[in-house]
This record gives sequence, structure tokens and C-alpha cells, in this order.
Amino acid sequence: MSSEDAVPVIVAAESTAPAAGKPRTPKVKAPQVPKVNKMAPKKEAASTGAVQIGIEFKKDVDFPKWYQQVVTRSEMLEYYDVSGCYILRPWAYKIWQEIQMWFDSEIQERGVENAYFPMFVPAKNLEKEKDHVEGFAAEVAWVTRAGSSELEEPLAVRPTSETVMYPYYAKWIRSHRDLPLRLNQWCNVVRWEFKNPQPFLRTREFLWQEGHTAFATKAEADAEVHEILDLYRQVFEDLLAVPVVKGVKSEKEKFAGGLYTTTVEGYIPTTGRGIQAATSHCLGQNFAKMFGISFEDPQGPLPNGEARPALHAWQNSWGLTTRSLGVMIMVHGDDKGLVLPPRVASVQVIVIPCGINTKTSDEEKAAVDERISDILKQLKKAGVRAKVDDRTTYSVGYKFNHWELRGVPVRLEVGPKDVKNNQALAARRDNGEKSTIKHETLVKDVTDLLDTVQSDMFKRAKETRDANLVQIEDWKDFVPALDNKKMCLIPWCEEVACEEEIKEKSARTGIATTEVQDEKAPSMGAKSLCIPLEQPQDKPIIAGETKCTSCGKDAKRWALFGRSY
Repeated sequence: MSSEDAVPVIVAAESTAPAAGKPRTPKVKAPQVPKVNKMAPKKEAASTGAVQIGIEFKKDVDFPKWYQQVVTRSEMLEYYDVSGCYILRPWAYKIWQEIQMWFDSEIQERGVENAYFPMFVPAKNLEKEKDHVEGFAAEVAWVTRAGSSELEEPLAVRPTSETVMYPYYAKWIRSHRDLPLRLNQWCNVVRWEFKNPQPFLRTREFLWQEGHTAFATKAEADAEVHEILDLYRQVFEDLLAVPVVKGVKSEKEKFAGGLYTTTVEGYIPTTGRGIQAATSHCLGQNFAKMFGISFEDPQGPLPNGEARPALHAWQNSWGLTTRSLGVMIMVHGDDKGLVLPPRVASVQVIVIPCGINTKTSDEEKAAVDERISDILKQLKKAGVRAKVDDRTTYSVGYKFNHWELRGVPVRLEVGPKDVKNNQALAARRDNGEKSTIKHETLVKDVTDLLDTVQSDMFKRAKETRDANLVQIEDWKDFVPALDNKKMCLIPWCEEVACEEEIKEKSARTGIATTEVQDEKAPSMGAKSLCIPLEQPQDKPIIAGETKCTSCGKDAKRWALFGRSY
């Protein structure tokens, strides 16, 4: 048993005496989640091969083990034999597909086309851009042998695809008429060098989309950077119900080799840490100069007839990864398991037959089956992803827990009395509230309920995030705020040396932590998360007067700092 497979809840089969002449199928009891004594050390029960169901660890008590159990027992993923690599199971992959379908439709409407480039990068290509290769050098996985033969030239497995794609952009772009060139690919990438992988958050292989575009002017490139950034905001806020802050990365944190990086930053309340959700980079002309991506000046020859110098393209790259699923899980999940936003849930409504026992007549059973069949037909016709759990070998309580663990947004309970009353009982996963839904208004009531759940999940997450984002102007308040799981918005000078000093001065010393750490995000000091695009209006930075919270030099803008993943 690995460290990830913490103590399961053991579910025993219920033995019931069969009626005369009528064998009864044993039913499995609903899992009982044991109470956790926060003051007592946790004990791990031995596994004897029994069924392991339910979340044992409390989110606020042992977050790492809670997270590991949620992602595995909800069947989002499975651990693989290679450390840092995971199997995305259908429950997770469907969420990724919902994100993919929405985002892909949006970028294609804007003129972006999909393509696919090889995953192998010749060493000479990777090494062309000095800052870029240094930024990824420690993470690159290399292929050096085929069978028993050494390769003449080592091949890198793509950590990102700038150096794969841009030699061909140089080949395809010759004139201003070839611009803009806007390509996107959905693929996997490999980034190898870290010690403590975490499912979805930091993995050696992950899925993503990466857009790579080229324009004739900087203005066009700038406009796209922010257009894509807002699409990423919509992915998190409108689909995943996770609030984010749009901003610009500091010089220290920007993409290696790029001109500037914009980002959407999330917040995980349980740990008080920020998390980079997605990034949209303006690469400037740096890569174009390295790879010779140039085009003829549209103004034509000079007055003396000589050709004008070729112009270099302005380029962008932008990416969103399966890390987004981890952010969603950590923000919304609770002690029962996943809590899924309706817009991305694989199953939005689970219908469960209830109130059926040995006294229920065959006619009543048939009426329940017929009603459930009609409910499914209506909901599916309306575009609702609905499913019935009509398994006869499990109790109703077991089914409730099964689908709560998997985060299905709405449960409909239908029994003989509900059929007679022409109704169903709806239960919300996000807050447990129950309501009666009339059959004649089924579709409207269910779709309205799903919209309400989506809206309420975002509202709660935003209220929590906002309550933990504080403005700090005096350094003495900075570290206490961090230790109180806050993100800190401070007037900042934007100098690299100051950022490094902030990280060093705010590092935790001698403080025990139960968080799983990796070498890129230890129990360390704060780093800049972003410089928000929307600056505080109540206390604007006054040039020459407002001072940096850390070093006392003139502040340029408010910047968001925090401990981060």
C-alpha cells in the first residue's frame, strides 16, 4: 500500500433473511465516514481487501491526504507506475473535454486554427534561445537511445513547443499577406525535474492547449494577449466557478525569453496559497529573430529602389492545462468528496429510485420506472446530462453517498408517493438543500436549479477569496497576514532584487506544516503572483509619494503577493 492509499472506510455486505421462496440479493450499506478527532493522532486501519469507499480525512485537518483520497476515490484519476504520471479516468477527462469544447469553439470563432506538431525537439532547436532553454533546462526529458543504438543527436520531449513550431513559422511566413498566423494544438507535454508531484497540480506529463501566433504589429499581438486572457478568466469563473485575478507577471516570474506574461491567478482557501491558473504571453520579436520569422515590408521598396529591411513578426503563446481540474477540486470539494460545477460535470443530474421495499406493488414499481424514464427523456432532450442509478444490489443510502463523493450537482429522488403527487425531490450537492419539483415544470425547474447551483458556487468562492485578499502597506503586517493564509496586495517598486528580498524575509522559520511540498513551492516566503490589471481605486499609487511596502523605494503599482503552488 502506497502512502497515497490512506485508510479506507470498510463497507460490509448487509445480510438479510430472504422471504420464503424468494431469494434476496444482499445489499451494500451506505459508507459510514468515521469522525475525526482533531486533537488525536490519526490511526490507519489495515486493509484486508475490503471495499474502500468514502473520504476519511477532513479537508481542514489533513488537506494533502484529503486531496489524495478525493481524486482517487471519486474516480478522477489513478496513480501510475511512473512517479508524477497519472491516469485520467473518464470522470475527469469529461470535465477536460467540456473545457476543451468551449475554449476551442471560442478561439476558432476568432480565427485560430488547430494543428499538431511532433513531440520531439532536436537539441539544436531547443538551445537556440538562451533564456528559454535555461528556463526549462532542468525539466527537459531526453531521448538518447532507440533500441540498442545511441541516437546521433539527443531529442528532447517537448516541455513546450516554441522551438518545435517556430522553424516552420519561418518557412511559412514570407510576406505580410501570410500574417496573422494563428495556430493552436491540444497535446501533452513533459516537464520532469521535481521531487514531489501532486495530482493535477504538478505532474511530469500533463495535457494542455498551447496557442502560438504571429502578427505584423505589436498592437495586434497585445490585443490578442488580453483577449485570450479573458477567455481563460471565463473558463475558470464561468465554467469552473473559480474566481481569478487577471494580472501581469513580474520580470522575475515572466515566461523565459518572452516580452511580458499575463496570468489569471487563483486562490486555495484551505492552504492560503495562490495558484497560477493559466498564462498568455507576448513573446515580442525575440523568438522571431532567433528563428528568422520575418516578412517583406508592406510599404515596398525605398524611394531609391532598394528593398526595405525585412520586418520580424510579433509573437504570442498562451496555454491552459489540466491543472485547472485540481484548482476546481481544491476550491469546491468538501468532506464528502467532489463538488462539481454543473457546467462541466459529466453527470449533472442523477436520478435515484426511492421508497421501494417489499410492500411496494409491481404496479407501483412499474410506475416509478416509467416516470424515471420520462424524466430522463425530457432532461436529455433539453441538453441536461442526466443518468439513473437503478442498480438493485445497492441500497439507496449507498447510492446517495456514491454520487455525493463524485460531486454530481443535483440528485432527483423518485418514489411511489412522488409519482402519485406528480413530483420529484431535488437535493443540491453544493449545500444539501432539498426542494420539490413538479413534473409538469421539470425541465425549467431543473435547468434553473443547475444555473442557481453554478452561480452560488462562484459567489461563495469569490466571497471567500475576497475575504482573504488584504491590502498591506506596513511590512510588519505582511508576514502575519501570510501566516493567516492571506494574499497580500502591496504597493511595490517592481524590482527583481526587492522580490527576492521579500521571499527571503517572509520565509517560514521553525513552523510545522502538514502540507505536501515540492521544491518549487516549499513552506517558503511569498512571491509575486501578479500585478493586477485592475488596480485598487480607493488608494491609487501616487508617483513619488507611495512607497514600496518592502524596501521603501517609490512604488509603481499594487502587486499581489502570496505563498503559492
